[in-house]
Amino acid sequence: MKILLVYPEFPKTFWGFNYALKFISKKSSFPPLGLLTVASILSEEWEKRLVDMNVQKLGDSDIKWADLVLISAMSIQKKSVMSIIDKCKKLNKKIVAGGPLFTAWYDEFDSIDYLILNEAEITLPLFLKDFSTGNARHIYTSTEWADIKTTPVPLWELININDYASMNIQYSRGCPFDCDFCDIVLLFGREPRLKTKEQVIAELEALYKIGWRDSIFFVDDNFISNKKVLKQEILPEIISWMEERHYPFTFFTEASINLSDDEELMQLMVKAGFDMVFIGIESPNEASLKECNKYQNKGRNLLESINKCQKNGLQVQGGFIVGFDNDPESIFDTMIRFIQESGIVSAMVGLLNAPRGTKLYRRLEKEGRIVSEMSGDNTDFSMNFIPKMNYENLVRGYRRVLNKIYAPKYYYDRIMKFLKEYNSESYHSKYRLNFKLSNISALLKSIILLGIIGEERVYYWKLFFWTLFKRPNLFRMAITFAIYGYHFRKLYKM
Repeated sequence: MKILLVYPEFPKTFWGFNYALKFISKKSSFPPLGLLTVASILSEEWEKRLVDMNVQKLGDSDIKWADLVLISAMSIQKKSVMSIIDKCKKLNKKIVAGGPLFTAWYDEFDSIDYLILNEAEITLPLFLKDFSTGNARHIYTSTEWADIKTTPVPLWELININDYASMNIQYSRGCPFDCDFCDIVLLFGREPRLKTKEQVIAELEALYKIGWRDSIFFVDDNFISNKKVLKQEILPEIISWMEERHYPFTFFTEASINLSDDEELMQLMVKAGFDMVFIGIESPNEASLKECNKYQNKGRNLLESINKCQKNGLQVQGGFIVGFDNDPESIFDTMIRFIQESGIVSAMVGLLNAPRGTKLYRRLEKEGRIVSEMSGDNTDFSMNFIPKMNYENLVRGYRRVLNKIYAPKYYYDRIMKFLKEYNSESYHSKYRLNFKLSNISALLKSIILLGIIGEERVYYWKLFFWTLFKRPNLFRMAITFAIYGYHFRKLYKM
């Protein structure tokens, strides 16, 4: 049996860093972790190929080679998915599909032969058993949660690691919080499920053995969902492994704001090699936080919490949303001030959207306010419901936020604020000196595109020399931030 695993193309997005990748000659930010894990679940006797359309084209010859084509996708990849389906149908190839897009919108994909919904550890083996006897059904689904202690190491041999800026692994699934706009609870539940320390080390070891020596993204939606296990088992094991190998990686992940309440946890993460964390801030408006059930963010000094993380050596990337029913007309100015004061360099501000099946979606559907399906990209100026605020005013205000926070003056001011406050002692010396040819190339490209041609050149050189002489150990980080700014401005066509 020959099976072709296909990962659809992403449009240009905030986190895709499409314009920044060109500086380091990479094709994509991350490999398709889900598909690589699925590949390990499939029979070892099957011949497998993987086409990540974000790094290579899907040709007719790829499809003709296969007996089955397996697609995994998120909502934002829907346009690409439709083109893949069309190609496969024209070549009379059967399609197997799974992932968040199909789990949420399975009723829109009757043309797909086999829909493997929910978690692959449960539903994929059921399909494979039936398929082997010629009795496969159209849909496989489950209300159970998978035991991820049985999840295998991804089949990294199917990709060229040099195509990617970072690798990724998963330690946990599920989130104890229940924000009403988030579909993570629908997909993975509220009871966090964890891999063992042995599994985590095995995945790090697998990446080490194939020659990876750069950043790794722990893709958990809330890495700190079980602090006790993290502090007593996982992080000490990672620290020991990293020390033995002289810190070959740096890590980054996603966490809730209550990370800032735990000094011990932050210090352990930094010692393990974590230097960055994405946190959903959402809004500086308390009424909006209450509206969306973001109670972990309520009643706290958000700026102080962010500052604690950064002073402990964890750069904070922040997610922000406008479009809540309780957002006042002043929210845009408030958002701009908050982001500038926070020193969050990478601030993703998006318009509120309602994923299908979430509490928010059900409420808005009951109120007759849902108007379309969401695109999956909350930074593309689209909304799938009628907001309380006048839509034109909302979009105008949203654009003003983006134009302000990513204008060179404001953006570079945030970089400087962050670099002055960041605890650089945590930035492992071996890693920060690990300059590669791609780093040198990126530096030269940044000098030309940002320091000579770019509208930000005055701010670029001020940052360049200030960091070089005042915080030389953060020089690489500073140039990286400058390149990120180029991506953000190109993305929003500023």
